[in-house]
Amino acid sequence: MSAQLIDGKALAQEIRNGIGKDVEALVEKTGVRPGLAVVLVGDDPASAVYVRNKKKACDTAGLHVADYALASTTKQEDLLHLITQLNTDPKIHGILVQLPLPSHIDSQEVLNAVSPEKDADGFHPYNIGRLVEGNPLFVPCTPKGVIRMIESTGQAIEGKRAVVLGRSNIVGKPVAMLLMHRHATVTICHSRTKDLPGMCREADILVAAIGKAQFVKGDMVKSGAIVIDVGINRLDDGRLVGDVDFDQVKERAGWLSPVPGGVGPMTIAMLLANTVEAAQRVAQR
Repeated sequence: MSAQLIDGKALAQEIRNGIGKDVEALVEKTGVRPGLAVVLVGDDPASAVYVRNKKKACDTAGLHVADYALASTTKQEDLLHLITQLNTDPKIHGILVQLPLPSHIDSQEVLNAVSPEKDADGFHPYNIGRLVEGNPLFVPCTPKGVIRMIESTGQAIEGKRAVVLGRSNIVGKPVAMLLMHRHATVTICHSRTKDLPGMCREADILVAAIGKAQFVKGDMVKSGAIVIDVGINRLDDGRLVGDVDFDQVKERAGWLSPVPGGVGPMTIAMLLANTVEAAQRVAQR
């Protein structure tokens, strides 16, 4: 048995094509072109690549992009002042502050300063609260992409046993909430979970977001399970790998997402989708 590949790159392209049509329809009907502000502080190479990919995707889909590249020495009050300006800019419907921020800046205070109605990343406490109650304004991009990938298999989520490896505010907790809202029975596992391999083997749906290269081995996966690999890790030889040992797990899983080419492209597609949804809400007022 070899798992069916969940091609995040192809799925994201399909979604972006639909977003492009939505953008043109919105512009034609209302004159509103969705706008995303991308704020990058410092010169972290990985962040620069992520921002470049996001901007390219926005350009392709017809979104307006306002790019702010700030020095690593930028003061927190100056960054907060910029966000206040963007919050009131009618051409901007989504604001993305690329993480991580330099150590002298309080990331949570910065994220909290973004207007909840322009919080395209879905990280604001207001939006997290709405997600918990099952009435989200914005769903965080990576968890939203994970769910779309699971749905693309054609398998029902309702009634399934789901295990999420990792309890971060960015991925683990929101993914667990989204699965629960779709009537899965959800377990969150972490570094202090007892018999973690045994827990994983019970999962019909396994989402790995633990940040450890190739941590999930073949003997940790239930035969036929859906496995979504959120991790991205660089090995000493330069290869990019996920939190799942792909070669082992593909012989056990029913469906498996690759790294790269899995969750990453979906995260960017969901960022575009959130920005367009924000613009549509503005146009309807």
